[in-house]
Amino acid sequence: MKRHIGKWLTIVLPLLLGVFLIYYQYSQYTTAQIDEMKGYFKNADYFYIYLSLFIALFGFISRAYRWKYSIEHLGYHSHFHNNLLAVCVAYFMNLTIPRSGEFSRALILKKYENIPFDKAFGTIVAERVVDLLIFFLFVILSFLMQFKVLKDYILQNIPFERLMILAGIGIICFICFLLVWKYSQWKMVLMVKGKLSGLKEGVMSIVHMKNKGWFLFHSLFIWFTYLLMFYVTVFALKETSDISFGATIIAFVMGSLAIGFTNSGFGVYPFLIAKILVLYSIPETVGSAFGWIIWISQTVLMVVLGGLAFLLLPILNRKKKELATS
Repeated sequence: MKRHIGKWLTIVLPLLLGVFLIYYQYSQYTTAQIDEMKGYFKNADYFYIYLSLFIALFGFISRAYRWKYSIEHLGYHSHFHNNLLAVCVAYFMNLTIPRSGEFSRALILKKYENIPFDKAFGTIVAERVVDLLIFFLFVILSFLMQFKVLKDYILQNIPFERLMILAGIGIICFICFLLVWKYSQWKMVLMVKGKLSGLKEGVMSIVHMKNKGWFLFHSLFIWFTYLLMFYVTVFALKETSDISFGATIIAFVMGSLAIGFTNSGFGVYPFLIAKILVLYSIPETVGSAFGWIIWISQTVLMVVLGGLAFLLLPILNRKKKELATS
């Protein structure tokens, strides 16, 4: 019962947050502002949106290709089409339950390639560790490039004393977590440790794999496509086409956070994009419309590719099985 409740909460809470932010944001707009936003949708140059989606396809392909290196290091082989379709399904699943796509990728390889779930999932965790490190590089880069803008905004909106209190609470919580993780004998902690130990081989595959260079290349290329597909969209609206690269980096980082911690950014993504662009004198109505155009287009792409993947997986693998037995 508790498990089912927890599962539903992971779906419902991010959705409720998105609905709340949509209501909160648009309840403050006048009818004229809503009509203004509709105009941005109508007059946007969708060539740049389509170009962004085309670039996204290269990221999908590169992510599927990168996966094979850690899988092969474990002594298994998976067909590229299964890797690619599993990646498409993963993006689709992340629209429902945050981070559920990682589980679906491992389950697909278990079903169609007979690769043990824990080892396949371990390779995915390893990928996520690398992705997180690259994302932190973007965070650092954005902070360095826009330090003055961020500093002025934070100091204007959050008193220095409160910042110190929040930092102190964060440090204390982190120390408590480390102590509980290291010394606790609670069943929950021991169970999590046991689960993680089964992933060790997959995670360590990166360190010992033969093609570390190509793995790193694809990791960097994937994030390059993420940034490039966001950057080209700024030209879809005349009002955002002149923003600086530094502003683009900040918006990209905040948008990535929204996507990573919610149902692919539903409601949160446009809200954060609008708030960031306000710092650069872009009206909130423009930023909100811009955020929604990006989010809707990317969501449609993930739904279409995910739906096709669900249809193609059994068909392609049935044909493969028939050829193997003939």
